[in-house]
Amino acid sequence: MAALLTSAVCTPRPAPQFTERIVILGFDGMDPRLVEQYIADGRLPNFDALATAGGGVHRLGTTVSPASPSAWASFATGVNPGEHNIFDTHVRDPATYQARPGLMERQPGRFLLNYFPVAPPIIKSVRGGTSFWVTAGRAGVRSSILAVPVTFPPEPVPNGELLSGAPLPDLRGTDGTYSYFATDLEAAEEGPTPFGGWLARLTLTDGVAAVELVGPPNPTVAAQLETLRAKGDAVTERERLRREELGVVEHLRVPMTIRWNQGAPDPASVTVELPGQSIHLRESEWSRWIDLEFRANPFVRLHGMTRLYLVDATDAVRLYVAPIQWRPDAPPLPISAPPRFAADLVERLGTFGTMGWGAATAPLLDGRLDERAFLDDLDRAFDDRADTILSRLDRRDWNLLVGVIDSTDRIQHMMWHLIDPRHPMFDADLADRYGQAIAEMYRRCDDLLGEVRRRLDPDTALLVVSDHGFHSWRRSVNLNTWLADEGYLALDLDLDFDLASADARPTDGGAANIDWSSTRAYIVGLGQIYVNLSGREAHGTVSPGDEYRTLTDELRAKLLTWTDPDTAEPIVRAVYHRGDVYSGPYLYNAADLQVGFADGYRVSWPTIAGQVPRGIVSDNLSRWSGDHGGFDYADTPGVLLASRPITSARPELIDVAPTVLEYFGLPLPGDLDGESLF
Repeated sequence: MAALLTSAVCTPRPAPQFTERIVILGFDGMDPRLVEQYIADGRLPNFDALATAGGGVHRLGTTVSPASPSAWASFATGVNPGEHNIFDTHVRDPATYQARPGLMERQPGRFLLNYFPVAPPIIKSVRGGTSFWVTAGRAGVRSSILAVPVTFPPEPVPNGELLSGAPLPDLRGTDGTYSYFATDLEAAEEGPTPFGGWLARLTLTDGVAAVELVGPPNPTVAAQLETLRAKGDAVTERERLRREELGVVEHLRVPMTIRWNQGAPDPASVTVELPGQSIHLRESEWSRWIDLEFRANPFVRLHGMTRLYLVDATDAVRLYVAPIQWRPDAPPLPISAPPRFAADLVERLGTFGTMGWGAATAPLLDGRLDERAFLDDLDRAFDDRADTILSRLDRRDWNLLVGVIDSTDRIQHMMWHLIDPRHPMFDADLADRYGQAIAEMYRRCDDLLGEVRRRLDPDTALLVVSDHGFHSWRRSVNLNTWLADEGYLALDLDLDFDLASADARPTDGGAANIDWSSTRAYIVGLGQIYVNLSGREAHGTVSPGDEYRTLTDELRAKLLTWTDPDTAEPIVRAVYHRGDVYSGPYLYNAADLQVGFADGYRVSWPTIAGQVPRGIVSDNLSRWSGDHGGFDYADTPGVLLASRPITSARPELIDVAPTVLEYFGLPLPGDLDGESLF
């Protein structure tokens, strides 16, 4: 499909109309309490200096709920989620009650005779509102916008350039599907993993295994399969056979040979051969970026790249293949605006990671990589973003530069249990080895901040922001199961068991096991409660008006008095009616109630997907031990530091947009919810 896309030539920028400059450095998930702690410990001298200049470390109000997509969308637009339509990573479909990705809409490409490409795929963002860099650009402000979340697909920026961040997927269209090949896998282990990988057993003959690396969906097949799968069971026998036939060739593949080097001169290593290249790896070693080409036919080729990591080659071969990312110089669809900008960066900096979720969290959760490999990979992702920011900083052909580092978020998700002795996954020995990993990441951010400050003129304004803070996630809450136990959600099952008991029954599926005709409320997402409302949901049971208000008030009251049966601690800190915290044209997409969990509690993974698993509250026994989404936004603020005093008594994330526009003397659009920080 890349052949269908034309790269726009970067046009010369007009003569500057503005002399002012402002830099915004974003750190996803940076927590103000940790910043203050590390400053007090003397670990963050550059944060300390900036805090002194701007009146301290300010707590920056975030969105309800404090999920990264909704928060960064409010950062960009200066409006609440009811104005921009991003409430969470996933949304529910009121027609099916199913959770689905909520940030983009996709249409497959079109092919003549299922072979010749005639139109590329289309990806649209569902985000509303107008980014402040677009508003400023229309007035002549020159900008460089670098990896800010919720900027894929890239929007044209007048007088500017933009490199997309999340939710830019991998080449398979997912948040990051890795592959793992090993000689010691059992047959039953092969296939998909719980957190988004694919396991394959290696069978060696004379130390050599020939396998296939599964790549992206075949674009010529995708549209056909989508049509057939949409029919569900309502297919003819011929269509059913065709669906099975297409499923076999759904993904493109490339051959891969793995040679186990067991003897001299280089034992405990492997040689991996991919088309046109050979990669030698020793144990615990990462490869360089490896280019891959997947051919659907002579007219359709997809270009990707990956990195390899050799987990083991002593007693067995265990090879990790990172998610196949889009090549920044040959993406299947533009990842920058103008489209040529990403390739220009490659020419200056070399190849860099493109995937929005640029961290190996899934293989660490699945137990296929250890903490050291995860941290090494995360350091590479940090370097990619930092190098890009510093490179554009040095060009100085901008008035506004915004760059975001998201490694702070990823490391806290995975390492929080090592700084929280109360966490059920706390391990003293592991904490001795990696307990400083979060502090070290903050130190790296401090080094970057110091380098940015050294390169700026004294009159250039500087803001440091984060979209939200973090919490320890010690206890996992099955909120749909609580609704069922309280009689608000009905299961289409034999109920002769105790719903609250974790050992009472096997985990069941979710929407397929819910009796919607008798259900009044349900959960999808990070603590978002939806009323099964007549006229809105497909099988609504609750009438709008008094019955709706009575139900939501009753749920709120019960949740606010709910305590952990094992610890007696409050589980919920706040519950928000949507009309009290959101306003705007997209209010109808918001959940009816947003639960704000107390520190230590978060909804379970099955709950996010709308399922009803066994038990109600249990220990979180996952490495994913820190979080922010679903916690009470009032207790999960982000960070704000500035090079000049902040005049706002209660600064919020939505204040950044009007701050920038007023900084350049521009009139503020009438729909902004925030106000200037200066």
